[in-house]
Amino acid sequence: MILHPTGPQRILMTADTVGGVWTYVMELARALGAEGVEVALATMGSPPSREQRSQAEALRTLQLHESTFRLPWMEQPWEDVQLAGEWLLELAANINPDIVHLNEPVYGSLNWRHPTVAVVHSCVLSWWESVRGSALPGEWGRYRREMTRGLSQADRVVAPSPWMLEATRRFYGTTRGRVIPNGRDPTLFHPCQGKEELVFAAGRLWDPAKNLLLLEEVAERLGWPIYIAGDPRQPRKDEQIATTQVRLLGQLSETEVASWLKRAAIYAFPARYEPFGLSVLEAALSGCALVLGDLPSLRDLWDEAAIFVAPDSPGDLRLALEGLIEDPVLRQSLAMRARRRALLYTPRRMASAYLEVYAGLLSSLDGYARETVCAS
Repeated sequence: MILHPTGPQRILMTADTVGGVWTYVMELARALGAEGVEVALATMGSPPSREQRSQAEALRTLQLHESTFRLPWMEQPWEDVQLAGEWLLELAANINPDIVHLNEPVYGSLNWRHPTVAVVHSCVLSWWESVRGSALPGEWGRYRREMTRGLSQADRVVAPSPWMLEATRRFYGTTRGRVIPNGRDPTLFHPCQGKEELVFAAGRLWDPAKNLLLLEEVAERLGWPIYIAGDPRQPRKDEQIATTQVRLLGQLSETEVASWLKRAAIYAFPARYEPFGLSVLEAALSGCALVLGDLPSLRDLWDEAAIFVAPDSPGDLRLALEGLIEDPVLRQSLAMRARRRALLYTPRRMASAYLEVYAGLLSSLDGYARETVCAS
C-alpha cells in the first residue's frame, strides 16, 4: 500500500481528450484507484472517443463528466474558459473533493474552496519558442496572463520533467514546483526477441513540434521502411498531408500502436518540442532502440539510453538510423538500456509521488486550521 494516512479519498481532476494528457490521466486514475482514491474526471476539448469512454468505464473508481468547452490554447477560447470554470466550480460543490487536480493550470485562479494542484504538461509559450524560434505574438498576451494567474494561485505546481518546470518558472514566474515524471503500465507493452526490420514513429504528422515529416526526407535511401501512426489531416483544413517515402498508418488504437511497437526494431522521434514524451516511454518499454530529437527534456529522461539528433538535420537523422540498421549489437544494447530506464517510470511510482503532494497539502491546511482555531 502507498496510500498516505492523511491523503485524499476523492479527487476532482480535469483533462482534455485531444492529446497525451488523456493517457496520463488514465494511468494515474487507475493507480490511485488501486489505493482506494476515487476520481471524478471532468473532460474538455471534445467528447471522448469510443475507445476513451471504454477506458474510463473500465475504472470502477472513476466517474466521467463530459463537456466540449474550448481549451485555452484554442482559437477564441475565453468565453468557453469562463463557462468551463463555472461548470467546474459547480462540479466541485456537488462532489466535495478533498483535492482539485488541474491538468489545465488556468483554472487555478478560480474561487476554489478546496486545495488545488496544477500540472503543467506543456504550454503555448514554450511550444512557440521551441518550434517557431521567436517570442509569442501579442495576441497571446491574455494566455500568458491567465496562465501566470492560475499558476500563482494554485496551492501546488507539478511538471513532468525538469525542463518543463524550468520553462514554467521562466515564462510565468512560478517560484515553486515539483517534478513528477509520467508513468506507463509496462504490462501493456511487450519487447519481442524477433524484432522486424522496420522503423516506427507515432504522432500528429502535421504538428511541427513532433517533426515527423523529417522522416520523409531520409526514407528514400534508407535500408528499412518507415511507418508512421497518427492523424495526417491538418486541423481546420480539409486536406491531408501527402507523403511518398514513409508509409502512413493513420490513427491507430492504443492496442494497435502497442502491436507496432512490439514489432519495430527502431523508434524514431526527431521532435522539436516535447515536455515528456509518453510515446517514447511506450517504445522503450517495447524494446525499441530510440532515435530522439536532441532536446533537454528528452536528454533528462533518456541520456545514455538513446541516440540524439538535431531536429533540423536530416543528415544527422539519416546517419543515426543507418548506424542502428547496420549494427545489431548497438541496436540491442540501446534497446535494453532504454527498457531498463523505462521500467523506472511506472504508474505506481507516479501515483505515490502525487499522493505525497496531496497528503502534504492536506496536512498543511489541517495545521493552518488548527492554528486558526487556537488563535481565536
